[in-house]
Amino acid sequence: QVQLVESGGGLVQAGGSLRLSCAASGRTFSSYEMGWFRQAPGKERELVAAITWSSGVAHYTNSVKGRFTISRDNAKNTVYLQMNSLKPEDTAVYYCAADTGPPAYDYNYWGQGTQVTVSS
Repeated sequence: QVQLVESGGGLVQAGGSLRLSCAASGRTFSSYEMGWFRQAPGKERELVAAITWSSGVAHYTNSVKGRFTISRDNAKNTVYLQMNSLKPEDTAVYYCAADTGPPAYDYNYWGQGTQVTVSS
């Protein structure tokens, strides 16, 4: 089975930084793309950033462009989300997810989530 474990969340002041990690494990683990999602109370879950394992091509939601960076370490099966210049509106539970590619291209593996709270 595939297991995704997030870490690195916490409480930080506005303007600060956090780095989230997502460690993927499983003997048969294989994915096309990894994504970081977040969900704040009363809001829809949104894709924050995603990265393709093979190419490293990344994309971001507009609200985090220039502030967040997604990266991956293929050898370690680990994905990171470096979050700089954090704002209170970044407060949410952040989830790591794996898109296993064809045929469905669905994010069908999820971590447990890690809380990020940004204070003013």
